[in-house]
Amino acid sequence: MYMAYGWPQVIPLELPNCPSTQQIVYFKVVNSLILIVAPTHIELWTSSQHRVRLGKYKRDVDSIQREGENLRAVWSPDTKLIAVLTSSFYLHIFKVQMTEKKIYVGGKQPTDLFLSNISLVLSEQVPFANKNLTMSNFVCDNKHMLIGLSDGSLYNISWKGEFCGAFFLDMLPNDGSGANKLSNHYSNGSTARGVQMGDGPNHMNHVMPQTSGILHLEFSFPLRPLFVLFSDGELIQCSVSKRGLKHAESVIVEKRFASREAVCASVAPDQQILAVGTQKGAVELYDLADSASLIRSVSLHDWGYSVEDTGPVNCIVWTPDNSAFAVGWRLRGLTVWSVSGCRLMSTIRQIGLSSVSSPVVKPTGDFKYEPMMGGTSLMHWDEHGYKLYAIEEGSSERIIAFSFGKCCLNRGVSGTTYVRQVIYGEDRLLIVQSEDTDELKILHLNLPVSYILQNWPILYVAASKDGMYLAVAGLHGLILYDIRLKRWRVFGDVTQEQQIQCRGLLWLGKIVVVCNYLESSDTYELLFYPRYHLDQSSLLCRKPLLTKPMVMDVYQDYLLVTYRPFDVHIYHVKITGELSPSSSPDLQLSTVRELSIMTVKSHPAAIHFIPDQLPHDDMSRSDISSTHEPSKCLILRVNGDLSLLDLDDGRERELTHSVELFWVTCGQLGEKTNLIEEVSWLDYGHRGMQVLVSAGIRPLSKPFAFYLIFLLLIFLEAHLQVWYPSLGADPFKQEDFLQLDPELEFDREVYPLGLLPDAGVVVGVSQRMSFSACTEFPCFEPSPQAQTILHCLLRHLLQRDKREEALRLAQISAEKPHFSHCLEWLLFTVFDAEISRQYSSKNQGAVANHAPSLLEKSCDLIRNFPEYYDVVVSVARKTDGRHWADLFSAAGRSTELFDECVQQRWYRTAACYILVIAKLEGPAVSQCCALNLLQATLNEALYELAGELVRFLLRSGREYEHSSTDSERDSPRLLGYFLFPSSFRKQSNDAKSPSSKEPSAHIASVKNILESHASYLMSGKELSELVTFVKGTQFDLVDYLQRERYGSARLEDFASGLEMIGQKLHMGTLQSRLDAEFLLANMCSVKFKEWIVVLATLLRRSEVLYDLFRHNLQLWKAYSQTIQAHEAFAEYHDLLEELDGRLSSTANSEGT
Repeated sequence: MYMAYGWPQVIPLELPNCPSTQQIVYFKVVNSLILIVAPTHIELWTSSQHRVRLGKYKRDVDSIQREGENLRAVWSPDTKLIAVLTSSFYLHIFKVQMTEKKIYVGGKQPTDLFLSNISLVLSEQVPFANKNLTMSNFVCDNKHMLIGLSDGSLYNISWKGEFCGAFFLDMLPNDGSGANKLSNHYSNGSTARGVQMGDGPNHMNHVMPQTSGILHLEFSFPLRPLFVLFSDGELIQCSVSKRGLKHAESVIVEKRFASREAVCASVAPDQQILAVGTQKGAVELYDLADSASLIRSVSLHDWGYSVEDTGPVNCIVWTPDNSAFAVGWRLRGLTVWSVSGCRLMSTIRQIGLSSVSSPVVKPTGDFKYEPMMGGTSLMHWDEHGYKLYAIEEGSSERIIAFSFGKCCLNRGVSGTTYVRQVIYGEDRLLIVQSEDTDELKILHLNLPVSYILQNWPILYVAASKDGMYLAVAGLHGLILYDIRLKRWRVFGDVTQEQQIQCRGLLWLGKIVVVCNYLESSDTYELLFYPRYHLDQSSLLCRKPLLTKPMVMDVYQDYLLVTYRPFDVHIYHVKITGELSPSSSPDLQLSTVRELSIMTVKSHPAAIHFIPDQLPHDDMSRSDISSTHEPSKCLILRVNGDLSLLDLDDGRERELTHSVELFWVTCGQLGEKTNLIEEVSWLDYGHRGMQVLVSAGIRPLSKPFAFYLIFLLLIFLEAHLQVWYPSLGADPFKQEDFLQLDPELEFDREVYPLGLLPDAGVVVGVSQRMSFSACTEFPCFEPSPQAQTILHCLLRHLLQRDKREEALRLAQISAEKPHFSHCLEWLLFTVFDAEISRQYSSKNQGAVANHAPSLLEKSCDLIRNFPEYYDVVVSVARKTDGRHWADLFSAAGRSTELFDECVQQRWYRTAACYILVIAKLEGPAVSQCCALNLLQATLNEALYELAGELVRFLLRSGREYEHSSTDSERDSPRLLGYFLFPSSFRKQSNDAKSPSSKEPSAHIASVKNILESHASYLMSGKELSELVTFVKGTQFDLVDYLQRERYGSARLEDFASGLEMIGQKLHMGTLQSRLDAEFLLANMCSVKFKEWIVVLATLLRRSEVLYDLFRHNLQLWKAYSQTIQAHEAFAEYHDLLEELDGRLSSTANSEGT
């Protein structure tokens, strides 16, 4: 897995001397060297830790005018020669030679880099110079190179500058050979052979001319296939014998591909997959080991981008380990995909279908920060896969380098972890953190400069079983990191560090196992270091190995080592003494099993032990914790086949195929432990993530309540799915692997990393981009995602009628962050499957089964938890109302569930049941329940919820009154569908209109409840609550005040009213003043003078009091005397003086 991080870096290139095109001719990264061939010059850079230009060759103006600009180029496999073909058909061969001039970093620090000389050793015009032909790219082996011509021929040139002539590929039928196979898309097609078509090295005989020219060549040196792409989109595969490209008869056409729109191709030799870029912007993947069958096609169409946005595919490059590939388009952007079709990285901003940043529109300033906005011309990965170098279309001034991190901790000889998810870059670790909150975060951990400067880059990373320690190995040596203490531990003696060339890392409890390569003797050995001390004096054991190990694994005290072709050695590790600095522990390694397996299958990429199922009768805790030699292991081969190996008899059973990664966990755990620690096998491939449980959860001893789960999680085609094998003598039956569970699903841009036990989830990571005005390019940020798997395990147990085990597992997981979501997802998936089953049974006329259904079992399980009522109604809201009767026949009567929610005071959950009751029990029952709930919510001052109930009651009551069928046509999914803010006011206005009918009993009930609550609040002068009540329920306060002027709204006298209301409203807070303003506006509407005087005084609204008093001087005198007579109202004396002055001046002006 590859994930981009950080800001892209820029490598500046020298500008060419007035070329006819601003296009880089050739670009390749080999052995930490970068070769760039521009139209007028050649540059050689280093791709190591320090990116420095080592040398260059610049052609003079006379040479360019005489022989033309550089047009095609190729680099020899040994990086010593460069062949360049110019636009005037001159062949130039350059020699690359390293000098003895060492490069120093910062003027002092020496490096392993030396300056180089690039010199021209041959310049000669090619024989087909006068043929008016165009050329494809070069391909080469150690002795010869081929170039395709527009007449359909291949021209052969040696690295010595010898022109060996041209030949055509023979496309005629050949019935005599059965070795050559055509693609299965051509059932009666022909085999073909390459035929030399010339009398001499410089003469071409067009006996078999092609109808179209050769556009692109692709040659894989390990597999020796040659792929030829013609200008009409036809793609063929040729085999090349061990004699190499020199002899035309060694090039034999074997297959034709169905795609007729191919524009480029790239082969992954380890995976034996061919990626073909098409004119429509998609990439098609073909399995070369399976008659070139089409595996899948990937494109950006699902992200809202079509070929009009990106253009056709321009280039494809595979990562060094062939697990992912980068795709560059001609018009815009590049993207990195996994083999399974997961989008790992993209420079194109994810905007949507109506993207205004389409390249057919001129880019605006808003999108100038997007990398590769003008398209991608050339790309290449470095040898470690940490950098993707890309050149923008039409640009010759710079190379853009994207930084990538990798997470392949369970492949090869690198150890595995499930507690700690780690992505590692060239000089740092990116660790998934979840300790502080439920939210997952990425922590960047830089390695010590003193170590990484000498041992760049990071090659291997392994985490301890508890996830608290990390072992990291670079070019030499080894360092350890304590996550809890945030400290690094290194070798004290640098000479000892430099003697270690790590080729693999494992954790064996508190011991670090290092696979070390001895360069002097070309041998391998295992070194066992205690984590508390890295020094030769603390070395516990040194075990010589037969040869380079292929795959290693550890389970408890057993160590597995495999060699090519497939030899398995299992060792038992015995430690005597305490592992501490104060003691002298001793480690002994004894061989317990050796197997040599003869097979024609591809080599293993990962192997993991599977512990045997333990007996569960009369087992003590010590028995559980004792070690048992495992007798089975899972094998993931390079081609993606997953199989089970029986170590007792050497039998291997195939389980599935097309798997990318897999995870294995196991454990016997107590009551309050982590859910995922009980999981055994998980893996990932092209059909999504899948889980396999082989032994279920089983109690091992009652005193300790131990449980055991074996589970296989597989990622296939960017989907998470679960596989459940059966119990019994054969728990790995092939048919069980067809029981796919489609409910675990990540987005196709989220790649799973493994398991996080504390959260009980599968952890994945996706790309995010952050933009800044101060940088040219965005920052790529890996973003962790989580997917729970508990619901799959519970459903599996219920399917096998293991209700007690399912309940125990749920109780163990009840405190996990996503527990409620898991229960809801369990019930939803089971109910959805039940609906589908009923539909199919109805069509097929199946016989009814009276046994408890899985839906009933699920409801019985969830009923043990307080989340039950919320889970049931949440599932109902997510499904069609036509099927609610089936759900509540298993979950319980909706009215009973509603009553329980009301009794438990879960009013919002109870409100969600109202719609269900209306559908199942009828509107009359639902209105009665809603009225009861309305009264309860008003008593609890839940006015927002009460407002929703009021709006529902008014609407449903009106529909019920008129016997309308409109409610049947409405989708009864959300209570919010009935939120009509103006409905109550409109209904109230209609009710008091002289022409309107008398309101129905139902509407009158709602009105009575609201008025009763308003009277309660007004009587107690709970004015803040009254305002909240009016706003939440849209209660008509004006109408109420008009009728209650001499009732509950009456004030006994001004003095007591001012004092009491002042205490209730707390005028020092902003919200209280806003409430008082709201009440004052309503009192002014009904001209309620007593309240107006009190509220205006509290608010110091002198203008309101002035307008009231100037027409009623008698009221003014009474007001003034009351304020002056009470000491508690001294704070209002200034207001009194202001009013007295204004009223006096008004009286004087009126008298005048």
